[in-house]
Amino acid sequence: MDVGFLGLGIMGRAMAANLVKAGHRVTVWNRSPGPVAELVTLGATAASQPKDAFRGDAAISMFADDAATNSIITDDLLASAAKGLVHVNMATVSVAAAKSLSERHKAQGLAYVAAPVFGRAEIAAAAKLNIVAGGPDEAIARVQPLFDALGQRTWRAGADPAHANLVKITGNFMLAASIEMLSEAFALTEKGGVDPKIFAEIMTSTLFAAPAFKIYSEIINARRFEPAGFKLPLGLKDVGLALEAGHASQTPLPMASLVRDHMLEGLAAGHGDKDWSALSMIVRRNAGLTG
Repeated sequence: MDVGFLGLGIMGRAMAANLVKAGHRVTVWNRSPGPVAELVTLGATAASQPKDAFRGDAAISMFADDAATNSIITDDLLASAAKGLVHVNMATVSVAAAKSLSERHKAQGLAYVAAPVFGRAEIAAAAKLNIVAGGPDEAIARVQPLFDALGQRTWRAGADPAHANLVKITGNFMLAASIEMLSEAFALTEKGGVDPKIFAEIMTSTLFAAPAFKIYSEIINARRFEPAGFKLPLGLKDVGLALEAGHASQTPLPMASLVRDHMLEGLAAGHGDKDWSALSMIVRRNAGLTG
């Protein structure tokens, strides 16, 4: 397929590379030229401006947040696209932004699919992402070959693209809450004289034998917060999106409020370049633990 890819951050770079490796004809655009040059060496074509990548059978965008997405995916860009194009937004954006994007595409007669992903950078590089797709069935079917090159499974969230973003936001809230829970549990066991690594091994082999618990237990106990797989400011952004969605639907999320505050404390303490699991450092500090 002819596909454009806009946004070559740590996730987008790996995803675009996998599309090239799968034999798709990929045109890439990014604000900074370094990632573009890297993809060109793999066989991609460089676009000098966004509209040059917003063409072909499909265009994928992968930006950091609502503001970055809306600054590039403008009405002028949408108007410049051929009507047969399917735009796949794989970024984690707010439910409100997803609804707005859906309406703006509809006004231009363009197919819009929201397809945020679950998986860290190493999962993206291995093409093992879990993709949550929302949008018209026909449009999703058309871009399924692209999803097959990027992930291990595509999960359908329904015809409304915003539903895919709500699933993603809620899933990330659950991960953030799990990091908080693990951090508190490790602080409690450590202060009681139990090696938290032994405790983590017991729990992740019995009651909590799930990939997320295993991954984050190891990161937290090894204090391996750099290089970040998912930076703390992005985690704070996603927890904020969950709180925003909760406010809109009058759904209290007290755990999200607690995690947000600990993440803010982490940023205030200078941990902005660390992995979002660095919020465990705040939990340890509050428990009187050092090191």
